[in-house]
Amino acid sequence: MEITNSYETVIVRTDILILGGGMAACGAAFEAAHWAKKHNKSVTVVDKAAMDRSGAVAMGLSAINQYVGLKDGDNTLSEYVQYVKNDLMGIARDDLVANIARHVDSSVHLFEKWGLPIWKDENGKYVHEGRWQIMINGESYKTIVAEAAKKALAELGDDGQYFERIFITQPLMKDGRCIGATGFSIREKKFYVFLANSVITALGGAVHVFKPKSVGEGLGRSWYPPFNSGASTYFTLKAGAEMTCQEIRFVPVRFKDAYGPVGAWFLLFKSKATNALGEDYMETRKDELQKWLPYGAAKPTPANLRNHLMMLEVNEGKGPIYMRTDEAIQKIVDESEDPKTAKRTLKKLEAEAWEDFLDMTVSQALLWASTNVKPEETPSEISACEPYFIGSHSGGNGAWVSGPEDLSPEGYHWGYPNMTTVKGLFAAGDASGASSHKFSSGSFTEGRIAAKGAVSFAVDTNEKPDIDEAVIQQLKEDTFRPLELYNEHKDYANDPNINPNFIKPQMFMFRLQKIMDEYAGGASQAFKTSKPMLERGMHFLDFMKEDSSKLAAEDTHELMRCWENIHRMWQAESHIRTILFREETRWPGYYFRTDFPEMKEEWKVFANCKWNPEDEEWEMIKREVIDLA
Repeated sequence: MEITNSYETVIVRTDILILGGGMAACGAAFEAAHWAKKHNKSVTVVDKAAMDRSGAVAMGLSAINQYVGLKDGDNTLSEYVQYVKNDLMGIARDDLVANIARHVDSSVHLFEKWGLPIWKDENGKYVHEGRWQIMINGESYKTIVAEAAKKALAELGDDGQYFERIFITQPLMKDGRCIGATGFSIREKKFYVFLANSVITALGGAVHVFKPKSVGEGLGRSWYPPFNSGASTYFTLKAGAEMTCQEIRFVPVRFKDAYGPVGAWFLLFKSKATNALGEDYMETRKDELQKWLPYGAAKPTPANLRNHLMMLEVNEGKGPIYMRTDEAIQKIVDESEDPKTAKRTLKKLEAEAWEDFLDMTVSQALLWASTNVKPEETPSEISACEPYFIGSHSGGNGAWVSGPEDLSPEGYHWGYPNMTTVKGLFAAGDASGASSHKFSSGSFTEGRIAAKGAVSFAVDTNEKPDIDEAVIQQLKEDTFRPLELYNEHKDYANDPNINPNFIKPQMFMFRLQKIMDEYAGGASQAFKTSKPMLERGMHFLDFMKEDSSKLAAEDTHELMRCWENIHRMWQAESHIRTILFREETRWPGYYFRTDFPEMKEEWKVFANCKWNPEDEEWEMIKREVIDLA
């Protein structure tokens, strides 16, 4: 244990512990600081990265995708809830979606107050990309929000702490309650033990669980940040929390190879996607939508069904699929009221087309430039990506959390808002399930909701949890085992990647991705799977769980990669178990159960799962979908 003992153990005590640094964690920090100050409580935020550029908004955004506009009178709360419900094919918690939606506009107004440039028209109103989306100049979106969160913490003085470059490994549990977390510094030789009265996890979703479509130098070029590795799912599962919607993965359609989002083109520019023959498959295949009623008739068409129609084109050999950027821009120019301004309009649209990516996916602008694409002249290829796990977007996976007392029916409310089924553990953003379409603004808002609940819990319990030294030592040894293993066997072979005594994290990740891609319905299988395939995948995943004890790391950076893969592995297992449990195909375009190819009314339920820390057994649970609208 020479290496392990060389790391200093640092114990940090706080009242409210916030794990993560993305939009949900920033919202939690901002709100928790406000209420903690009133009750003389302390708040600590721990981030794997650096808050300024942490999380899904790290690279920037070109739009805020949740702005309901309640005070403007444009929309109602029930309309937004129905929109979300339709897009998830009927599987969403109305109470959670409504709770976020009724508060989200105030968060957006805060962003503008803090300096975020939001597009305005000649009347001073927000420029909408779509009904629920507003356009922004968002390259510095995350930096602006992080600055506000850190300022709020600073106003607490010694009671407000922020730690960055700390990788969280495990929840700390005592008598069925979450009392903190352990982790290690990426930059210093320190092992951290965070003890808290209440804990908020906002550790993000997961990518690289499935084999990416871009390989080699493009391996990490996903739209959703490649450093999100399933930490939220792992943390909540290991704590014993009930999870929901683990079968729902999000398969985004993106501009091919550089993963540039397509939303602005569909919504703002009113562009169409066609097959290689120039046919609008949303029109030629609209009869297919009748098989998926009532959601096939919803407006807008659910994201997975749009994917489904596109995939049918590709399967019939009618690809590539193109975004007709040239036609969309030309149509707007042609419809210009004054022909004299057409040239100026064209230049403006050109600039907006490039700005959309420069604000949020710089790699797409670089790919356009390197391949001589002029969007006003040339259509661009689009493609379905590999699956992601992202509960804040067009997915729903995360913890099963308590809803607000005034909105939630029986069974949906059991304690403080956004508390999981584990006492003292709260979840927000991608960590919270069944409340999709919160995006950046909604995740920030949900962080605020969870923080208010977490502060209330800390005030009401007013305890100072502690943990035995022996437990701390064991967790420390478990954390650094990959370093010890490498050091013990590193001289056995000349190549550290070929050693029978251990496995390096990159090789482990590639093996996991291969299993998930081939057996759990990845891109190479056209997103199709079945019971025999899933059971075979689970067979190989069992071997991976055994081999995870042989993960080895040369340095602290690789130690982080080892733990990321352990987190991904738990995300993968919860996904396979839940997709196997749900015997239907409810999200064609995200995945297909070839043995159960149709949607079934009896499966309009939440498919939940739970891992029991005491006997290490999994439990699968059905929960009722209660329509409140």
